Amino acid sequence: MSLARSADTAGPPEPAELAEPARATADLRMTLVGAAAWTGGLVGALAPAAWLAAVAACGGLGVVALRARGRRGTALTGALLLLVLLAVGLSTSLRHDQVGGGPLADLVEQRAVVRVLATVTADPRPLQGPYADGVWLRVTVREVEGRGSAHTLRAPVLVLAPPEWAGAALGSTVVAEGRLGPADGDDLAAVLDATGTPQVRDPPDLWWRGAGAVRESLRDSVAHRPAPERVLVPALVDGDDVGLDPAVADDFRATGLTHLLAVSGTNLTLVVGSLLWLARGAGVRGRWLLLVGAGGIVGFVLLARTEPSVLRAAVMGSVALVALGTDGARRGPRTLGVAVTGLLLVQPGLAVSVGFALSVLATAGIMLLAPGWRDALARWMPRWLAEAVAVPAAAQLACTPVVAGISGQVSLVAVAANLLAAPVVGPATVVGLAGGLVGLLAPPVGRLLGTVATWCVGWIVAVAERGAGLPAAAVDWGTGVVSLAVLTALSLLLAVLAPRLLARPLPTILLCVVTGVVVVVRPAAAFAPSGWLVVVCDVGQGDAVVLRAGAASAVVVDVGPDPVAVDTCLSDLGVEHVPLVVLTHFHADHVDGLAGVLEGRQVDRVVTSPLLDPPDAVAAVGELAGAAGAEVGVASYAATERVGEVALQSLAPVDSTPRGGPGDGSTANDQSVVLLAEVGGVRVLLPGDLEPPGQAALARALPDLAVDVLKVPHHGSRHQDLDLLTGLGAELALVPVGADNDYGHPDAGLLTALEAAGARVLRTDTDGPLAVVLRDGEAVGLARD
Repeated sequence: MSLARSADTAGPPEPAELAEPARATADLRMTLVGAAAWTGGLVGALAPAAWLAAVAACGGLGVVALRARGRRGTALTGALLLLVLLAVGLSTSLRHDQVGGGPLADLVEQRAVVRVLATVTADPRPLQGPYADGVWLRVTVREVEGRGSAHTLRAPVLVLAPPEWAGAALGSTVVAEGRLGPADGDDLAAVLDATGTPQVRDPPDLWWRGAGAVRESLRDSVAHRPAPERVLVPALVDGDDVGLDPAVADDFRATGLTHLLAVSGTNLTLVVGSLLWLARGAGVRGRWLLLVGAGGIVGFVLLARTEPSVLRAAVMGSVALVALGTDGARRGPRTLGVAVTGLLLVQPGLAVSVGFALSVLATAGIMLLAPGWRDALARWMPRWLAEAVAVPAAAQLACTPVVAGISGQVSLVAVAANLLAAPVVGPATVVGLAGGLVGLLAPPVGRLLGTVATWCVGWIVAVAERGAGLPAAAVDWGTGVVSLAVLTALSLLLAVLAPRLLARPLPTILLCVVTGVVVVVRPAAAFAPSGWLVVVCDVGQGDAVVLRAGAASAVVVDVGPDPVAVDTCLSDLGVEHVPLVVLTHFHADHVDGLAGVLEGRQVDRVVTSPLLDPPDAVAAVGELAGAAGAEVGVASYAATERVGEVALQSLAPVDSTPRGGPGDGSTANDQSVVLLAEVGGVRVLLPGDLEPPGQAALARALPDLAVDVLKVPHHGSRHQDLDLLTGLGAELALVPVGADNDYGHPDAGLLTALEAAGARVLRTDTDGPLAVVLRDGEAVGLARD
């Protein structure tokens, strides 16, 4: 993923409004307070409680030492920063204990069947696919009865529910029954697998019903238009992206336009900014104008829903409005510091939220960097164009290290894509909202406005599609500590040097031309050996294996964690048709890249492990495959089939019955689909992440199993059944593993044992993508030069 502005970026409605003089001095004192709050949140969330006590002790000693030296002002500042840090850190620890502990945690551990009284806090969203048919939604549980006891509490819970829950209105209080299970992440206390129809205890309040009517009217105003435009207008206005084609989402992600698919500070700035413009035109002034702005913010939050991301977006958008006002260069950073501190005190979990980090960094980049860059560019180009370039470029640079840490890539087209899309974002958002409002009273007029909004969105779709299709829209970048530290240093250096560079037209234009050439001209295929039979793609810490099924056709076993990486690998190999995708199990490092395989290719079938766990990954796979028109099913034990030039046999798991798991994926590895493949006479064992118990069972079932090539299970983890792996007689052992991973993979002892058994070991972290070719009747392993 690459973002020009984050999903919660508080970008201004019109670049020309960024009118603060570059010489204005920013007030950064509250920025230090915000940084202290963020540090406290990180310590509270990621470190043991003793670390917070140690920070408090060291900080206290420092304050005392400063006061003893007579530096009272500095000591007072230090004491304030320490107080904020401790407040947020303690709040984070307490919130973590509250969510992860208490009576609900005991019931979760027992997988208890319970009866709950809960308030719906998010709209039900469809959970579709071959494995599930229903909805999911968030609720706040207020009362729970189970195992003979009742408790009053306040805990956030994710509900997986049958279709009867689709009518559960936001803000309503319901009574429901179901079985509790563990939740992924620190922001949820549990997952409730609900049964039956919820009983409505209290309907939603008037304001929720009003906001729901506007959302429904907005969808109706564009319902007559084709996809994806009819989906993207509600997504742009209020974040309602239900029904969005995953391929379109991938295009937006590749071009840094993802922030347009979610509720962001940009949305609020556009909506409230337009409302203030109308109010000024109507003669509203002074405090009444502030009241109009506050009402607009409240209305926007109700329309977009009071989820954490929406509240964060509202705060960031408000900060942007302050920055766009009088004395914004001084007041903006100060307001941002206050906003960060306030948000972390209310929602300490934001400290470890990637969306929060991107939002704050992008807003800070626009405030601190964009004015200077604009003034530098304005020396030789029109001021409006200078601002149009400076705003997305500053936000992009500020977010680049974090985005690279997530995606492993640095976008080369994000700024240009945002620049091309910017002229229609405002009209699409404002006209789309107007269509929803007017449609309440005059549906035909609402549809007319909705049509205009979809025309604007159509241009954005075209920009995303063309940009994502460029040969080198992004460059790969490592996600290790050293790689990100280097990128951060380069970003800081560029932030300092940019005004000098941008003030001169020749080097600026030359840099743009060079970047354009790099993006447009496709480099030679990185790795496509002649006569390849098997390729292990370099997808980082994950698995993606390609088996040649024919000309431009291949079977893909696992798809890695990154859609771009596996897409690049298949493109380099010239694969256009994938008759079969096998997902050995549902861990992210094996399934999250599925969209990359589906992108621009015909995919006939997707076969998975019968253990459908964790459920969120199962749902995502089903949704992606269904949208691509691929048939989905589970692997059948001992089944054999031929797919083009590939012969496949499923060796495990023995139980082929589709079934759920504990909900956290903890048992998924040992239920991996194990395949014996034969390509061009070469026998290959593909065991997924099979654990030692599963490996031992496989050895007992097939004591004479022998292969030419072994894909080493679980990225070379030290937990292996060496008797099985070294007794296969494999000439090649291929290890898909990420560089600088945190797991210590691959294990040196395992590699030594494989080599002692006569296998040549190749690994993607040091050798890059790996290929198996046939030379003089023998399987030979090749790595990138």
